[in-house]
Amino acid sequence: MYIKEICLEGFKSYATRTVVRGFDPYFNAITGLNGSGKSNILDSICFVLGITNLHQVRASNLQELVYKQGQAGVTKATVSVVFDNSDRSRSPLGYEDSPEITVTRQIVVGGRNKYWINGHLAQPSRVQNLFHSVQLNVNNPHFLIMQGRITKVLNMKPPEILSMLEEASGTRMYETKKEAALKTLEKKQIKVDEIDKLLDQEILPALEKLRKERMQFMQWATGNAELDRLSRFCIAYEFVQADNIRKNAVREVEFTRKKILDIELAVGKMEEVVQEKEKLVSELTAQKETSMGGDIKLLSDKVDSLSRNLVKETSVLKIQEDNMATEKANEAKIGKSLDESRQDVKDLDLSVKNAEDGASSLKTTFQELSAKLDEHEKDYQGVLAGKANGNEEKCLEDQLDDAKRNVGKAETELKQLQTKINHCERELGEKRSQLASTREKALAVENELNAMRKDVSKIKIQMGSIQYEEETMETLQKELAAESEMVQKFKDERHVLSSELAHLEFTYNAPERDFDKSKVKGVVAKLMKMKDTSAAVALEVAAGSKLFNVIVDTEKTGKQLLENGGLRKRVTIIPLNKIQSHSISPRVQIAAEKLVGKGNVDVALSLVAYDEELNSAMAFVFGSTFVCTTTDAAK
Repeated sequence: MYIKEICLEGFKSYATRTVVRGFDPYFNAITGLNGSGKSNILDSICFVLGITNLHQVRASNLQELVYKQGQAGVTKATVSVVFDNSDRSRSPLGYEDSPEITVTRQIVVGGRNKYWINGHLAQPSRVQNLFHSVQLNVNNPHFLIMQGRITKVLNMKPPEILSMLEEASGTRMYETKKEAALKTLEKKQIKVDEIDKLLDQEILPALEKLRKERMQFMQWATGNAELDRLSRFCIAYEFVQADNIRKNAVREVEFTRKKILDIELAVGKMEEVVQEKEKLVSELTAQKETSMGGDIKLLSDKVDSLSRNLVKETSVLKIQEDNMATEKANEAKIGKSLDESRQDVKDLDLSVKNAEDGASSLKTTFQELSAKLDEHEKDYQGVLAGKANGNEEKCLEDQLDDAKRNVGKAETELKQLQTKINHCERELGEKRSQLASTREKALAVENELNAMRKDVSKIKIQMGSIQYEEETMETLQKELAAESEMVQKFKDERHVLSSELAHLEFTYNAPERDFDKSKVKGVVAKLMKMKDTSAAVALEVAAGSKLFNVIVDTEKTGKQLLENGGLRKRVTIIPLNKIQSHSISPRVQIAAEKLVGKGNVDVALSLVAYDEELNSAMAFVFGSTFVCTTTDAAK
């Protein structure tokens, strides 16, 4: 492989496109006047080979490689080197079928550094591998032998000469790859150690915790089932207890009703007694009123007559006493003439004696009348007090009050019993409602129990019909283990594929309330289907990173997603109303088909199926690319 042609544009002193041809396969020399750009040809070759030490090309940064550092209107430098690859034995790996290899490198002022291999965008590492495979390593210190360094090469030490020989033979590339691989292995080992540490410190403890939680959950589920079973037993027990309480309440109600009937009978009797007492009181009152009218009148008359007699006798007694005093005075007076009038004295003595006898009889009569008066007054007071006679302890009014008090007590007791009856009736109603609900629950539990018994009997019948063999069971368990391992393997593969295809997922939050999600169409790769799977790689290369772009209806929706959608990664959004596609014209398609044959070339857009509304976006992604069946057809 040797240089066949060099094309420079905007590189150092070559402002316009300059093509250098006529290179010899074995020896070349560049001659010219001073300042004509001889060294820039070598610098351009080193630039394409991917030199990293810019001092070798007399520059301090990549921007200095652009013509006048981009200040003369030229903002990018492009160098393309065409290599003759006709000698297949010395061809780079993977390019044996290419007669020519074109490597292009382009730098933009303030922009990126890009490589192309045969017109396809490539990574710098891929370009380095291409040149290393043919023993070209521009970054080797002995790749360029500048003026004044020949003597240094001749005076090299054995390790330096060995390094140069390794570079010339191409083994140095593998040493470099080995060192890079060892560094990568070291980094990966550090990552593996971190992953092991993460497994040991976080994931495995978390798994153990989850296992414990699973065991706890299983225990909880078992306990919950046992609790359910015991709850049913408790409900049945409560039902029996409620039924017993109902029966006791019915008996108490019957007993209370009997007691109420007895009390009502007693109250009726008491009312009859009260009525009799009231009747007796009314009769006694009438008798008292009638008896008081005659007896009091008679007694009053007696008292009046006795009072008159007493007054009369008292006046007589007082007259007699006055007469006695008068007579005594006369006796003193006539004492002197006692002798004279002895006969008169005797008569007077006799009259005195008669007067004294009359006075004693009057006193006796007075005392008898006073005693009778006291007795009549006592009877009179008793009648006034309401007694039948003066010797009774209680009067009729007291007896009537006692009867009324007994009636009040009976009424109070009747009211208390009525209150208790009402309370018992309310409690009986509550117990009846509880009994009805408990009966419904018990009926449901009994139905469920009967259904479970039927299921158990069915399962027992099925278990009896199953022919169990230990060897068959072991075989099935082994098969189950194998199938479980296979399922786990598939799950792991699915997980790996999901992680590899994670960039196909597009998640976002609604940027506003009532957001219409139909405005977001989705990722390009999910919105298309391949008509011919043999063109899958070609379509993927043709679309490139555009496969992961997101299609929306308008630029307004895209702005809302970018500002308020909560996007978790950077995405490129294609608005259908603004995107401009560059499709291949039908004239060019016809010309291409005439050139290589109709079946050997197709527009990439015609190889995919999609919705009609996505036409502009799909044309933007696939419309400007041809897909050819062979490399020769593509050339």
